[in-house]
Amino acid sequence: MSKEKYNMSFTTGGLFQSESARLAKMFLECNDWDRVKEATLTDNLLQTRTLNTSRRNLREIVSRLKCLSPEELHLVTDGYSQDLAYILWVAVCRRYRFVGEFAVEVLRERFISLKGDLNYEDYDHFFNKKAEWHPELDKISSTTRLKLRQVLFKILREAGLLDVNNMINATVLSPRFLNTISHGRQNDLLFFPIFETQLREM
Repeated sequence: MSKEKYNMSFTTGGLFQSESARLAKMFLECNDWDRVKEATLTDNLLQTRTLNTSRRNLREIVSRLKCLSPEELHLVTDGYSQDLAYILWVAVCRRYRFVGEFAVEVLRERFISLKGDLNYEDYDHFFNKKAEWHPELDKISSTTRLKLRQVLFKILREAGLLDVNNMINATVLSPRFLNTISHGRQNDLLFFPIFETQLREM
């Protein structure tokens, strides 16, 4: 198991679908994240009430979008809504290894084991198991730990992977999404609730 420290800074917002689409479009037009950041803050494009909130959300969104290829960014800007949600979920999983491992080891495993639901207890068990190998997790306060759990479940719901009752939704990936992902990182399909037979067909 890797001892590389986890980045656990995903305590802001949720999936940021509309905001991500707006910033990705700007980047594809200018190919300069600094210009995107400057314009976003100057014109308050994220429509936040305070500059600090805008900066915090902007930093979070850009850090995720930077994990996507230009082709994948086009899914953010002109893909249909479920493609947008799924590719942003991939970005979160790439940005935060902890989330990616949770997706593969807990979300998908429960789905293919026909357990059907995903609860806070599943997250807590996963967190505690990882803390045995990653002492940085033990240093997280109980308040922050609860916030991380809350945000992750919010993201899962906004991505369409969980319903309001925490039941796992089966994933249906569009041909365009599959073609885009398969160009480089097909293992990222494991971030989704998908059966082995489906993966072989893909």
